[in-house]
Amino acid sequence: MQLAKTNSRRHAAKDSDGAKRLEKYRPSESEPFMNERQREYFRAKLLQWRDDILREAPELTQAFQDDRQNDPDLADRACCEADREIELRARERQHKLITKINAALARIEEGTYGYCEETGQPISIKRLEARPIATLSIEAQERHERREKSYRQD
Repeated sequence: MQLAKTNSRRHAAKDSDGAKRLEKYRPSESEPFMNERQREYFRAKLLQWRDDILREAPELTQAFQDDRQNDPDLADRACCEADREIELRARERQHKLITKINAALARIEEGTYGYCEETGQPISIKRLEARPIATLSIEAQERHERREKSYRQD
């Protein structure tokens, strides 16, 4: 527990510079894979993404609470219920995404971030740029999707 607090404090100081560093640095395939600079870059990117999601969450919650009226008109009530369903699904997606972001941050701390969970090979920088929470290389992801598709067809 103490280690987690120390890490949080250590990273809190770095976080204020994170957005600035994101603008200036871009990882490249020509440098050593997942060196300290790349890890910090992806860590800052993930933290920024999580902060953006959390910043939007109160707006979603407020809209959900404001709409709790019991409208006597059935059509209006149905629209409100449909809106509520959409908002609940959005919340669930946000929660799942935050969980994946936290898992990616944990992998950075463990030193396993950027490596395919299936093959152990590095995930391309381009893929990590596009999907920083990726756990599989493109090839492994494609195999996974083909298997999933074939099971759905059975």
